[in-house]
Amino acid sequence: MSNGDVFVGEVIGTAILILFGAGVCAAVTLRHSKARSSGWIVIAFGWGFGVLAGAYTAAPLSGGHLNPAVTLGIAVDTGEWGTVWVYLLGQSAGAVLGAVPAYLVYLAQFQANVAREDGAGGAAEEPTPTLGIFSTTPEMRNPVANLITEIIATIALVLPVLAFGLTEGLGESGITVLIVSLLVVGIGLSLGRPTGYAINPARDLGPPSSTASCPSRTRAPRTGVTPGSRSSARWSAERSRVSSTTRPSERASARRSAAAPPQHRRRRTASAAVIHEAF
Repeated sequence: MSNGDVFVGEVIGTAILILFGAGVCAAVTLRHSKARSSGWIVIAFGWGFGVLAGAYTAAPLSGGHLNPAVTLGIAVDTGEWGTVWVYLLGQSAGAVLGAVPAYLVYLAQFQANVAREDGAGGAAEEPTPTLGIFSTTPEMRNPVANLITEIIATIALVLPVLAFGLTEGLGESGITVLIVSLLVVGIGLSLGRPTGYAINPARDLGPPSSTASCPSRTRAPRTGVTPGSRSSARWSAERSRVSSTTRPSERASARRSAAAPPQHRRRRTASAAVIHEAF
């Protein structure tokens, strides 16, 4: 295999992997998706099918590593380091490219993922957090425990992959990629919940960098919450509390305060502070 074949194969294969993986995460996460709240099993199988499609596509050109951890594991096992840098570049580029079509498929859902008010009670609903679509986040922020989880999950991926290569006749049968895909599904179901099972540096480093410049009202769908949406939610809540004020004078004062947008109230507060200091 030439360096060009390796690079092109890893770019295409990794892009397909991210397209399927980020796509299933968006389907389960976004508010107006028909698959919203489908659950962790759907995510695990979505990533498994992404490995299946990407690796089979890249296999004739590069062998279909799609993962820097797999590439480094194979290099350590075989001692062949000459093309490692080509694999890593192709995987990184493919991860960046694969996130863009996944974003475009759900562009309408991302644009609709903004703060909105409930017409009945006036309460505001915050946007759905979307950080986990293009990167992984731990369920509990414990760096040591999260690191241990990722190490164990990555070893659970790389060691069987190396063993599959040593199994006589398995490579010739053409089902190695299918077995690896099912392995990824099993890791997701068994070991993936604490951290989101990145087990692939390209998956976590590439997609956030490409979606950061995607044009929409949510821009980079990292947090799903903007300062403006928080201010709007507080403003709506204040307006809804006006009716609970008992005295007429307090009610009028509360209504005037709630009627002013947040930035106007900040200016009034700053002006009042200056006047207070002057006297």
